[in-house]
Amino acid sequence: MALDKTDVAKIAHLARLAVDDDALDHYASELSSILDLVAQMNAADTSGVEPMAHPLHMAQRLRPDRVTESNQREHFQQIAPATEGGLYLVPKVIE
Repeated sequence: MALDKTDVAKIAHLARLAVDDDALDHYASELSSILDLVAQMNAADTSGVEPMAHPLHMAQRLRPDRVTESNQREHFQQIAPATEGGLYLVPKVIE
């Protein structure tokens, strides 16, 4: 697919990009080559290819789910300005 200067100017306007008139030809050729590459990729036959979530068939190593730290709530809340019922009290910010 070949783009011309007016197509690139329209795309730049829609994307709210400021593009110099001198650079429109360069961007038109670059964008056209990108669209040609996409067309080549779309032409490839992928009917027998199974979709994959990741290119490598690997299992994620998971660590055991267990508690590794002790509860230190009281220690941390001792230095807080205001707490109540195990919760931190903060000033009201919305009227």
